[in-house]
Amino acid sequence: MGFREPIRRSALADANESRDWRIYADFATRLIIQARKLYASEDLGLELSNTVYALDSTTIDLCLSLFPWALFRTTKAAVKMHTLLDLRGSIPSFIHISDGKLHDVHALDLLTPEAGAIYVMDRGYVDFRRLHRLHLAGAFFVTRAKSNLKAHRVYSAQTDRSTGVICDQTIALDGFYTRQDYPTHLRRVRFNDPETGKSLVFLTNQMILPAATICALYKSRWQVELFFKWIKQHLRIKQFFGTSENAVKTQIWIAVSVYVLVAIVRKRLNLDVSLYTLLQVLSLTLFEKMPLQQAFPDSEYRSESPGICNQLNLFTI
Repeated sequence: MGFREPIRRSALADANESRDWRIYADFATRLIIQARKLYASEDLGLELSNTVYALDSTTIDLCLSLFPWALFRTTKAAVKMHTLLDLRGSIPSFIHISDGKLHDVHALDLLTPEAGAIYVMDRGYVDFRRLHRLHLAGAFFVTRAKSNLKAHRVYSAQTDRSTGVICDQTIALDGFYTRQDYPTHLRRVRFNDPETGKSLVFLTNQMILPAATICALYKSRWQVELFFKWIKQHLRIKQFFGTSENAVKTQIWIAVSVYVLVAIVRKRLNLDVSLYTLLQVLSLTLFEKMPLQQAFPDSEYRSESPGICNQLNLFTI
C-alpha cells in the first residue's frame, strides 16, 4: 500500500482518540440506509409482508484499569452494544453503545416503534408498560414469558400438537401492576422444542398469525446472536486501539461499517453465498488481486479480458 515503515499501534490509538466517533456513526447510518433498501425484498421464509426485527444486546468486556470510565462491576469494566437487527439481510437498523450497567429493557425507550413491524425479543425485555407502548403504536412483539407470570386463560384455540405447539391461548394478566401496565389481552403459545425437548412459552400481541409462525419468528431471533458473534470474533473489537470512550465507540462503528459494506457488495454483485461465508472469505483474501466472484470455488465467473501484463497471472491456474 506504499507504507515505508510499519504502522505503529500508538498512531492508530492517537487517531481513534482525536477523531469524533460520530463521524463513523453517521457513515455507518448512511450505509445501513443503502443496505436496507437493497434487502427490502428479501424472503424471510415465513410468508410475511411485515418487517421483522430482532432486538438484543451483547456485553464487550474491558479491563477496568485501562477503561475506568466504563465501570460495570466492582472489578470489571464493559460496554453494551444494543442492536435492532432487520432480519431481511441481517442488517442492523439501530445501534446504541452504552456502559455495561444499562439494563436491556431501557433500550425499548430509545426506539421509535414502527407500525406493523414485528419485534422479537428475549425475556430480558419483558416490561409490560413498555410492551403496551409498542402495542398502542400499532407494532407487534414476540417474546418469552417469565416463569412467575400471573395470568388466567380467556380462550383456547385448537392446535396441531404434531407441529410441537402444545397450546395457543388468549390470556389476561392478573398481577396488580402488570394488569394496569397492560390492560388488554395477550396471546400465550406453548411450544415443545423437538430438538432440545424444552418447553418454551411465548407471549405476543399478534393474534392472527398461526401459532407455528410465532414459534418460527422467535427462532429467527438467533440471527442477532450470529451478528454479535461475527462482530466479536472476526473484527476483534476486544483489542482496542485507544482506551477512551471515543476510541472504543470509533472502533465499534468502524466494525459495523465494514459489516454493512460487505452486505451491500454481496447484494450488488448477486453473490449466491451467505453473508457470513462472504465475510470469512474476504478475511482470508482481502489483499489478493483478483475479482471477488473468483474467490468462491463454486463460482462460474470467468475473466473476459485478462489484459496485457508482463507478469504471470496467478489466478488462471
